[in-house]
Amino acid sequence: MTDTAVIENLTDQARQRQRLPIALAFLAIYVVWGSTFLAIRVAVATVPPLFAAGTRFVIAGAALYLWSRLSGVPNPTRLEWRNLSIIGTCMFLIAYAGLFWAEKTVPSGLASVIVATIPVWTTLFEVFVFKRGKLRGTVVLALATGLAGVIILVPLAGTSSTAVLSALAIVASDLSWAFGSVLSKGIHLPSSKLMSAAGQMLTGGAMLLVASASLGELHPFPHVSLQAAGAIAYLITAGSILAFSSYTWLLARLPATKVSSYAYVNPVIALALGHWFGGEPFTLHTLFGTLLVLGGVILLLGNFGRKQTSADDTI
Repeated sequence: MTDTAVIENLTDQARQRQRLPIALAFLAIYVVWGSTFLAIRVAVATVPPLFAAGTRFVIAGAALYLWSRLSGVPNPTRLEWRNLSIIGTCMFLIAYAGLFWAEKTVPSGLASVIVATIPVWTTLFEVFVFKRGKLRGTVVLALATGLAGVIILVPLAGTSSTAVLSALAIVASDLSWAFGSVLSKGIHLPSSKLMSAAGQMLTGGAMLLVASASLGELHPFPHVSLQAAGAIAYLITAGSILAFSSYTWLLARLPATKVSSYAYVNPVIALALGHWFGGEPFTLHTLFGTLLVLGGVILLLGNFGRKQTSADDTI
């Protein structure tokens, strides 16, 4: 057997060994992240939303920070901690405060579909605010399709002022997450993605708890039911630690466009779980809006996918 044949054989064996871990990692970001929307709804049914969100991210961030330090990752510098706090404010304080609060009234499946528009807002920020790209015909079509879906879906949250504000809060959360995502590409953060995520969760989670206390959520201290405790524990372990670790592991091995396919799989999982286990209605109106949102996201990610050539690219 020639040297080339030996190398090809070893490469095939390596690919075979990677298939199961890759499949399990995709299962985590598809199903687990999709299920977190229902878990959030269960948690905030009895626990104050900012307290639930803050508890989730402080504990998950602390676990990832400890794991990173034990793995030999250096502690972030003062500059990195400052930048982590800025990103934590956008992507955890503002984004999850809005989402957790909104899910007290908005069905989890509907919330997941609105959240799926994050790639749309990210593109708008990159083009119009940070001037990092240009709009082409396919991108314009994708953006218009996705935004049309949002316009159709938002009224489905309800006609009361609280319901409308809740739906708009999710849109604001998406905007904050998208802005933080784009901003993070231009500031100095830890080279370790796990440490970076840990710092963002820790700082954002701590600010969520401070906001919770400032708004009176802790007076009196909330009673956490067994069901709510289980939901928060699931969000910490499965949603933030397992699924996020799977996400970063996949990004190091596959093109980002393939990994980002979770953006249009999560809503399908969330809608199904919300309907089957949460008793949430699913109408033709919901289906039409969902198809528009997912169609826009698929067009948008597909457009970026034609430009990407390495696993280190991000969207």
